[in-house]
Amino acid sequence: MAGRFAPRPTRTTVRGGELAVPAGVPRQVTAPARVRRWVPEGPLDLGLVLGPLRRGPGDPTFRAGRDGCVWRATRTPAGPGTLRVHASGGEVRGEAWGPGAEWLLEGLPELLGAADDPDAFVPRHRVVALARHRRPGLRLTRTGLVLESLIPSVLEQKVTADEAYRAWRRLVRGFGEPAPGPAGTGERPMWVMPAPRTWALIPSWEWHRAGVDDKRASTILRAVRVAARLEQAVGMPAAEARARLQVVPGIGPWTSAEVVQRSHGAADEVTTGDLHLPGIVGWALAGDRHADDTEMLRLLEPYAGQRHRAARLILLSGITPARRAPKMPRVDIGLL
Repeated sequence: MAGRFAPRPTRTTVRGGELAVPAGVPRQVTAPARVRRWVPEGPLDLGLVLGPLRRGPGDPTFRAGRDGCVWRATRTPAGPGTLRVHASGGEVRGEAWGPGAEWLLEGLPELLGAADDPDAFVPRHRVVALARHRRPGLRLTRTGLVLESLIPSVLEQKVTADEAYRAWRRLVRGFGEPAPGPAGTGERPMWVMPAPRTWALIPSWEWHRAGVDDKRASTILRAVRVAARLEQAVGMPAAEARARLQVVPGIGPWTSAEVVQRSHGAADEVTTGDLHLPGIVGWALAGDRHADDTEMLRLLEPYAGQRHRAARLILLSGITPARRAPKMPRVDIGLL
């Protein structure tokens, strides 16, 4: 089936054909950056706003500079692009490179929370109020992109964070392309994630070497076959976007919530089905370390319309129950 999409994901087509990747990918000549300046209303913390887009240490698509700037390499509707964001003196300066540069700069305000309304949030608990007071620069990002959040979220299903981050790094570096501009060169070059067609052609053994089981790989393959339809969900309300995502087998409530929180900046879409979040919310708000999803949603009812923000502030508070069980075992199927 090499050279075209399979009509449906059978066992053979899921494993895919061989995808030749040149050993030495030519680097792009650095062109002058396009620049946009923007003045946010109120305080802005780049680390808090853009932090959820980072998939672990060593994420090849995300980098935080020592000077406080944030670099982001992504695949936009106009093509790959690199964005550097720096905030100083109440002003944000965005620099972008590549075919997607104009698209990235146009969406810079929403990426940094311009569409978010933090003033609509009213704390109902001391823990939440204190966390909000200490983090005045928190805003919810809106990327306007679905697939870039969907694929790493699928990789994070039912495994440890370390395993998911390792898989993301290996697949992006192995099958992505160098980030446009200066970020794509040097000792630690950044990378843009593969295009949907490239994801579809990754051989089965490469998924295995990355530690990704057949179930998660198959989910990603089904998603990239309808990538255009999924990206259209950005123009829908968050609840309708989640419903569209969940039409794809293997994408459930946990994954869809993780996606729209980033793609839509959805302030009310709280994550359910998480191993740790209900216990953390239960402990912070009611001293109940054994809270389940039902109890978590009950405790978050006073924040209707802002439940995700409330959960985010609770996580930022650092108030978590002491661990009483061993960590989830890490299994690297790539070594089997």
